[in-house]
Amino acid sequence: MVTRSLVVSAVLGLSWHTWAFSTAAAKATATSSAAAPAFTYDNTSFLLHGEPYIIVGGQMDAQRIPPAYWRDRLAKARAMGLNTIFSYVYWNLLEPEQGVWKMDEESNDIAKYFQLAQEEGLHVVLRPGPYICGEREWGGFPYWLSTIPDLVVRSYNEPYLNLSQIYLERLAEILRPLQVTEGGPLLMVQVENEFGSYNDSDHPYTEALRDILRANFDVPLYTNDGTVNWTLAGGSVPGVLAETDGSPVDGFAARDEFITDPSMLGPLLDGEYYTYNPDTWGVDNPHYTTDGDAAAVAQIVDDLEYVLSGNNSISFYMFHGGTNFALGNGALWKNYTAAFTTSYDYGAPLGEDGRTTELYFTLRDTIQKYIADPLPAPPTNVPLLSIPSVTLSAQEALFDLSFTKTTAASPLTMEELGQNYGFVLYEHQVTETAEGLLSPGDRARDRVIVYVNGVRSGVIDSTYEYPNNISVSLVPGDNLRLLVENLGRVDYWSLESGLANHILDPYKGIVGNVTVGTSVLQDWVISSIPLDQAPSPALSNSSAAVGAGPIFYVGSFTLGSNFTHASQLDTFIAVPGGVKGIIWVNGFNLGRYWTIGPQQSLYLPGTVLRAGQSNEIVVLELEPDSNTLTARGEAERVWGNNPDPDYGE
Repeated sequence: MVTRSLVVSAVLGLSWHTWAFSTAAAKATATSSAAAPAFTYDNTSFLLHGEPYIIVGGQMDAQRIPPAYWRDRLAKARAMGLNTIFSYVYWNLLEPEQGVWKMDEESNDIAKYFQLAQEEGLHVVLRPGPYICGEREWGGFPYWLSTIPDLVVRSYNEPYLNLSQIYLERLAEILRPLQVTEGGPLLMVQVENEFGSYNDSDHPYTEALRDILRANFDVPLYTNDGTVNWTLAGGSVPGVLAETDGSPVDGFAARDEFITDPSMLGPLLDGEYYTYNPDTWGVDNPHYTTDGDAAAVAQIVDDLEYVLSGNNSISFYMFHGGTNFALGNGALWKNYTAAFTTSYDYGAPLGEDGRTTELYFTLRDTIQKYIADPLPAPPTNVPLLSIPSVTLSAQEALFDLSFTKTTAASPLTMEELGQNYGFVLYEHQVTETAEGLLSPGDRARDRVIVYVNGVRSGVIDSTYEYPNNISVSLVPGDNLRLLVENLGRVDYWSLESGLANHILDPYKGIVGNVTVGTSVLQDWVISSIPLDQAPSPALSNSSAAVGAGPIFYVGSFTLGSNFTHASQLDTFIAVPGGVKGIIWVNGFNLGRYWTIGPQQSLYLPGTVLRAGQSNEIVVLELEPDSNTLTARGEAERVWGNNPDPDYGE
């Protein structure tokens, strides 16, 4: 094998246009040079129109960013020195219900995102799944897959592969014209995602996906796996370039040692170099950031230098994390539910609000050393907006609203109700005396608020390895309500949780029977509460009584009209008196808040706000204790933790 360092000297002197991308030149070369494939590779280098091409990439997923800000984020990626954007695609947003496609929605217009990338001088790498992990709900799978008889995800399973093929073919229809072979920006497509960490033997499955992608795309395919033998053995696919993630030192050595099939070999790419970690809810869980962490920044710089000086390629995960708007976050299974926060900041060089950070400029300076031409200047950060405290009035109790109800002898899961996100309310009218420990099925899935005769009795929360034990005494005539919240379907697990848990269990609500002591409770009225549509700001003309369960609070504020760009309206909404809930602004679901932290405010993009007009805030507070709440917009974000009022010591 040719020593990689011998090739780097040819790359160091390249101008920006050769290093990154020139749209006109690429189109001309694609049509005039049949001898040089648009994008390929040899043993040591990626080749763009026959010339060496080092991928300096960053992960940035369109569906986590307000579409109006796509171009801004892409321009900042180019200004940091990136030449390639890696992007997951979330199947569950494209096909939220079987056969109901939402590809024409602005936030799902992946083709437009790729086109903007090309206009900003960037190539793209597509990571379509079907499973993408990404700390997303069920790894990007639509919930309804769990309702298909005999379907097993991530396996050589006919029902699953048939539906995956439909999804991938629909996606390819809109992205095929954007391949580099057609003069577009799309360089490569990933096969599955880190499959070796999930299963080390189902090669017919990954080979089937390879064949589906080959039939629909003309560009090279690659796999991305961990840095040990069993992950590479399980995830690599004959005829597909095998790559690694994590530490480039460990990953590159592992790829060269453990991958011996020539059809899987080629240049080295660290397909996910982690800038830090995603945050999970918890009283002791920190916000991950490189701010003030000189050692972490030094390690990132050292690793980047190691990659680029060796003529190898890299993609930062994440370059810009964005936001799990609405209820789109996933969870990690660790023998408890480690639910990811609404923020997907990830300690990335570009913050959740799209502002450049110290890490951004440190990486930019490092990359600049490998490029002859000066990088374009990044846009100046626009100050965030402060919004004075807004009083929110209790207006409607959740339990007073009308939802679709189902009666059943035993509880039905959220999936059996045809529901993707949100809550399920299980109501039982007691006919026989029951006393003892309350068990909501096999376990809390994920957070259960217990009410007896309208009075909250406690919370059973699966984000703890040992959730609260709640005992109740029920007599005929009593009313038992269990409000169950889906905190995010599991997209991955920790190795510490054991191999027996290496499944992607999607089921939420109550799985199994509800028992009190030794008594099995039968006959339930079940309300589906997906909250997929924003409640009206004018829910009613009456105020809700505190103590009647969760309450919607409503308020409004008016902004001045002297704003020229949406980014001037960006802010972070905090509800300092709230315990846990959801915030909508002008009908847009910002996501969950939770006092336990580490996230204490939600990103409110200025694209949602209306300058010179009234703006409505609706807050669903799950544990209200007052007739009013306050909300405010913060220009300086604060991270931190508070005690959990539902868990005690």
